[in-house]
Amino acid sequence: MKRLLFASLVSLAVTSGVQAQSLRFGFNEDVDVLDPTLSRGFTTRMIFSALCDKLIDISPDLKFTPQLATSWSWSDDNLSLTLKLRPNVVFHDGEPFNAEAVKYSIERHQSMTGSQRKAELGPLKSVEAVDSLTVKLNLSAPFVPLVGYLSDRAGMMVSPKAARELGDKFTTAPVCAGPFKFKERVAQDRIVVDKFDKYWNKDNIHLDQIVFRTLPDPTVRLANLRSGQLDLIERIAPIDVAGVKSEGRFAVEENTELGWNGLLYNVGAGEKAKGPMGSDPRIREAFELSIDRDGLVQAMSKGQYTPGNQWVSPSNAYYDKQLPIQKRDIAKAKALLAAAGKPNPVVTLVTPTQTETVQFAQIIQAMTRDAGFDVKIQATEFATALDITQKGDFEMFTYFWSGRTDPDGNIYNFTACNAPLNIGKYCNPDVDASLQAARRTADPEARRKAWAQAAALILKDRPMLFAFHRKYFWGRKKEMKNFVAYPDGLVRFTNLKLN
Repeated sequence: MKRLLFASLVSLAVTSGVQAQSLRFGFNEDVDVLDPTLSRGFTTRMIFSALCDKLIDISPDLKFTPQLATSWSWSDDNLSLTLKLRPNVVFHDGEPFNAEAVKYSIERHQSMTGSQRKAELGPLKSVEAVDSLTVKLNLSAPFVPLVGYLSDRAGMMVSPKAARELGDKFTTAPVCAGPFKFKERVAQDRIVVDKFDKYWNKDNIHLDQIVFRTLPDPTVRLANLRSGQLDLIERIAPIDVAGVKSEGRFAVEENTELGWNGLLYNVGAGEKAKGPMGSDPRIREAFELSIDRDGLVQAMSKGQYTPGNQWVSPSNAYYDKQLPIQKRDIAKAKALLAAAGKPNPVVTLVTPTQTETVQFAQIIQAMTRDAGFDVKIQATEFATALDITQKGDFEMFTYFWSGRTDPDGNIYNFTACNAPLNIGKYCNPDVDASLQAARRTADPEARRKAWAQAAALILKDRPMLFAFHRKYFWGRKKEMKNFVAYPDGLVRFTNLKLN
């Protein structure tokens, strides 16, 4: 009988596709494009942390650390960055990782149609393979944030052979040099990756497989953790944190994110920019004046999030205290709408269908109604919402940005003329000049001054609305070992163990 029971359990494990060391990880949203050059979604970065090593990584305290590059150094004039590469690394298809592969991957970021990385590479002029394990990045102007971008998707390397052979099908079978290799994807359900047995650091990879499950409802994600169907979940709803901690069976990890959360306005992308929000900054000002950020944060997180009005939080050294958060002022909002000749604007707010983004949209809808706004919420699946907004088919869009190690990554691509994430097509040459000035210097005071100039203009033009800064909450089985919460919100799977 015991043998029969054991055989049945083994059969069940095999047929369900769950191995003894399979980590089951519940996600807040479906991923977008499994290509580091094209991807925009935050959750997709989590998949890439398993699939695609970067040239540079970060530590939990935001220091840059080696990954595929073992060291890097700037030239005296800050116009070239030389990286020494890790030897004996191969891609998932067995092809060697070397300087030519780095040159290919970075040039692909620069030239590929639809690339989301091109702007992140700034004034990169050329990539030189000095020898098989040395790469030199040559710039036309100093670009301080480059190291930070190389610690994210711009620093992710793909197999040149696979990328050339697969072309636009690369997203269906991505080939990188990370600890896990791609196995399968079922849209809006799961992505499965298997341990790569030729990974350069394989002795510190203790999982055989990761099954990433898409469960947008935080209540459903938490129920799956409690029932044993998942081992780890991201973004526990703040209202549930205390309860999970009190149960004793799970651990809750937390960290304050680097990014911001708010709205993007369409101010110049086609016909939708001619609506009330896109056509008159007074209406956007009235909209913001009708929002109580303290009340918003209390409703969304029981006060655990931080109200904000800039692309960094008020605790950040680069936050401009001369531009404080505006208090709610319904009377002034109504006066602005009257002056604009639009006392009751009807506007549509596109939002992904994740519970938190919908909740945010609903609170905004209720608050702005007091000033006379009639906000119609268009809730749309995440990948579809990105496609809609990329085409300019929106008036307003809820945007939750996970943040980057260098503040440049929180603002440049959203507001610089023709930048890839500037979906509302905002363009102010004076803003561009200030953002470029911050990119050219490593001096903190000079960067602070340049960003303050940009902030004053952006908060006047209002191409976007910064509302608050979140905390990340992960829930995990208590017996899981070596989980570390990083401020970029991404899980590192090295050294992670299941009991």
